[in-house]
Amino acid sequence: MNSFDFSPIGHITSCYKEKFGIPRQPGLVSLAKAQLILKQDFTEECIRSLQGFSHLWLSFVFHGNQQKAWKALVRPPRLGGDSKVGVFASRSPFRPNPLGLSVVKLEEIEIKNARVILHLSGCDLLDETPVLDIKPYLPYVDSISDAMGGFAHHKPDKKLDVVFTEEANMQCQLQSEQLGQDLHALIEQILQLDPRPSYQQGESGDRVYAMKLYDFDLRWQYCENKKIKVLSLLDSRV
Repeated sequence: MNSFDFSPIGHITSCYKEKFGIPRQPGLVSLAKAQLILKQDFTEECIRSLQGFSHLWLSFVFHGNQQKAWKALVRPPRLGGDSKVGVFASRSPFRPNPLGLSVVKLEEIEIKNARVILHLSGCDLLDETPVLDIKPYLPYVDSISDAMGGFAHHKPDKKLDVVFTEEANMQCQLQSEQLGQDLHALIEQILQLDPRPSYQQGESGDRVYAMKLYDFDLRWQYCENKKIKVLSLLDSRV
């Protein structure tokens, strides 16, 4: 049997600095931005005419999961973590070969010091993700109107209301000004999807959750009446 040795064509810089909190599919958090920085070998010629496409397919490596073995049966979050399906009937990141496929929006192409930088949005990619290939998204073949989605036939509902404490709101405004992005809207999109493990969803209480977003630690709690309270955005570099 043949073996293959692939080298990345570039890597991702992303707002997601750790796995927890990343949406489980691309496009669910439209405001999530990232950049794909190509290696120097892949010059401007490699992306000639790419600007005519609105979306791209990225083939990448689940580099943050390489220490955990794959299993034939997995528990998809969409089934509440209670039912098992085959690994090939899921998009679990723990796979026989740790390869992922993601469709992202191409916002801008930048050439900086002879390096190609693709500015992307709607991403579900961890920071420093190695990318193996880029292909343009073709609506006439990639969007199939009568396709069947199995147990995941529709988008997950955004059932949670997100509120900010006064402290968190002030910190969010400050961070938004520094990053040039509406972090309030980004955080709301992320938390509405309830990034907790399935077995914890539906619970409320004093437990504080946290994720690293850009260069700060986002902290929040789940309250009654399907409400999330954002507590703080603390600079993780301090």
